[in-house]
Amino acid sequence: MQSPVSVEDKKQFIQWFLNSCQLKKRESVWILNYLLNHPELLENVHFVREVKFCPRGIIMTAQCAEDTPFRFYKNHLVTTDAEKSFHDIRLNRDQPLFLQLNFKNSKQNACYAAVLVENPYLPEEFYITGQDQETAAKLLEESLYEFKKQTLLEEIDQALDEMDQQKFAELVEQLHQLQKPNQPKLQKQ
Repeated sequence: MQSPVSVEDKKQFIQWFLNSCQLKKRESVWILNYLLNHPELLENVHFVREVKFCPRGIIMTAQCAEDTPFRFYKNHLVTTDAEKSFHDIRLNRDQPLFLQLNFKNSKQNACYAAVLVENPYLPEEFYITGQDQETAAKLLEESLYEFKKQTLLEEIDQALDEMDQQKFAELVEQLHQLQKPNQPKLQKQ
């Protein structure tokens, strides 16, 4: 995976992060400093969200956040031992390493957003499940139905006000067609 973020940008961000946030585990500081001093490693470092889906990744958390202090993911194994992750980083320099940094207001932080890349390992249904898509489609269908019905009712009122029997009859027929039993109805939950 070729990163669209330059090594220099990653360095500047890590330096800013280390100067701005105190990490829960001191080993996290060591790892970030090690990465800072090895540009060839930084080439393969990618900042992402939801690192748990990546084949090789680390979560580091600052004191100001409520998340797990440190977690290293490699394939399907998870450890909180920072030394094992450091050893893995040194041995596998050419493999991509995904980092997730948890700190206060990280989702609104422009510095972090500048180095974040899209996580290529997120499952398709991570953000929207099939059930969510179904519910959204039903809601849209129901909204359109209600809009059409309300529009027809207003036009019927106008036809009555204008005493236009022909227009009234046409609109009432359209309303009956719209209200046939096969119209979508949202289930009450």
